[in-house]
Amino acid sequence: MTTTLDSLDSGGPDPAGSDPGAAAGTAVLRTRGLICGHGRVPVVRGLDLDLHRGSVLAVLGPNGAGKTTLMTTLAGLLPRLGGEVFVDGQPLANARPAATSRAGMVLVSDDRALFAGLSVRENLTIARRRGGPSVGDALDLFPALKRRLSVNAGALSGGEQQMLAVARALVQNPRILLVDEMSMGLAPVIVEELLPVVRRIADDTGAVVVLVEQHVHLALEVADRAIVLVHGDVTLRGDAAALARDPQQLEAAYLGSVEPAPGSPDSPATGSA
Repeated sequence: MTTTLDSLDSGGPDPAGSDPGAAAGTAVLRTRGLICGHGRVPVVRGLDLDLHRGSVLAVLGPNGAGKTTLMTTLAGLLPRLGGEVFVDGQPLANARPAATSRAGMVLVSDDRALFAGLSVRENLTIARRRGGPSVGDALDLFPALKRRLSVNAGALSGGEQQMLAVARALVQNPRILLVDEMSMGLAPVIVEELLPVVRRIADDTGAVVVLVEQHVHLALEVADRAIVLVHGDVTLRGDAAALARDPQQLEAAYLGSVEPAPGSPDSPATGSA
């Protein structure tokens, strides 16, 4: 099933990562002036996002750019240093993981955070929320796990552990799914199998997906929009397919040397676009 994306109000600016082709209305996930960091040291500065139902945003950038800090801040695991986060138009409390979870935001962290001593079935059963997809529905996305239901998570391969981490997030019925480095430690052939599942989750459930990924072109294949973070600033944003066709612009963005035409909706932005 393909979900039609809502569009932004064409009368306003196009904040980094927003979907310009969709209907005016409340974004599922909105940030305004978001500042993320550790202690009092800002790592991501003044980020504005508008993400609508069924959309996938790829967050790209070199190591140390602030991508994981952004994800853990959105999930409420780190206090934000400034700005606001809204889910369905409602402000989200700062650094309150329980409130963030109740709002429907689920993080798949880069360390997967599985219960290693519990079986695949137990990991999924414990995580499932009433009204969310069943364990069977989640396993339909990952048939390989059906043969491993009684195996402890700690005994799974890296690819199987990542499948389980995403399946466990899915049974929590996320409105917003944050996926941090799905490819961490995995062979490229496994990544090629896993990343399309992200697109399917967005299309089938309507969840917003924010995807941090080092495999740039694989990420752009499944995303609608993308931003490039370098040293905490957005050096590039735009339509994922268009960015995939322009590797030189992507390379320049990673180096922090992009110079789009003035007024372009894809001009560099660290605050309002």
